[in-house]
Amino acid sequence: MTQFRPGSFQILPVVIKNLLIINALVFLAQVTFDGVFPGSDLQVKVGNTSNLFALHHLFSPLFKPWQLFTHMFMHGSLMHLISNMFALWMFGSILENLWGPKRFLIFYLVCGLGAALLHLGFLWYENMQLVSDFESFKAHPTLQAYINYYNTYNLNSGYDYNIAARILTAWQYEPNNLQIAEQAVMLVTDHANYSLSEATLGASGAVFGCLAAFGYLFPNTYIYLYFFVPIKAKWFVLLYIAFELSMAVRNSAGDNIARWAHLGGALVGFLLVYFWNKNNRRSFY
Repeated sequence: MTQFRPGSFQILPVVIKNLLIINALVFLAQVTFDGVFPGSDLQVKVGNTSNLFALHHLFSPLFKPWQLFTHMFMHGSLMHLISNMFALWMFGSILENLWGPKRFLIFYLVCGLGAALLHLGFLWYENMQLVSDFESFKAHPTLQAYINYYNTYNLNSGYDYNIAARILTAWQYEPNNLQIAEQAVMLVTDHANYSLSEATLGASGAVFGCLAAFGYLFPNTYIYLYFFVPIKAKWFVLLYIAFELSMAVRNSAGDNIARWAHLGGALVGFLLVYFWNKNNRRSFY
């Protein structure tokens, strides 16, 4: 088995240190400007900072191109921040010591970008029927189209159900009333925008890239689960990725976790380290 002996090992290398500081400061800004205390769920609450810097669906009115990068410096709760930063330090510091700060920073940002792109692809696939129904109703706002939208997306028990029900009742009573049709278009537009505007934030995608790279380069290194149970990195990474994939495919976690972003970061991280290391296949630790 090859031993890993970096020329200059640092417990807290420069890029990792600065990423920890930046993420902590951004979270402090979230708490300050959104008026939410640490430990609460900022991912559900769409505050000012989430509107501007968290990642949104491509068809959301809140989407901005810079969110592809800024989302990875934001977090949904204090525990979300702590868990991501601990994993970043645990796996990323070894990678930075191995590669140096420049290559590691490029790796980290590219993994975060890849995670965002795969997540946006998943959101597009998951919501393409909603977008299609919304565009269709907006182009031809008929009573029957409104009834179909109303039933399909449970407007009777969900978003602004009182207003949605009143519009339905009034429109059924006066099917040729154009003013009611305009109100229906406004409500459906608000509903579609609301449904497409859930904020996604966190460094998890980039961290999963670090995890995948660590598992590839250090497959025989032991990781201690809960600080007591030893497991080789290759098995830990494979089992973790398999779990994330199964939960993503089932889409039944109910825990508001962007698992496709995790998988996107892991995939990009694996591909990067695979091609970077293709001429040095014997250096596994």
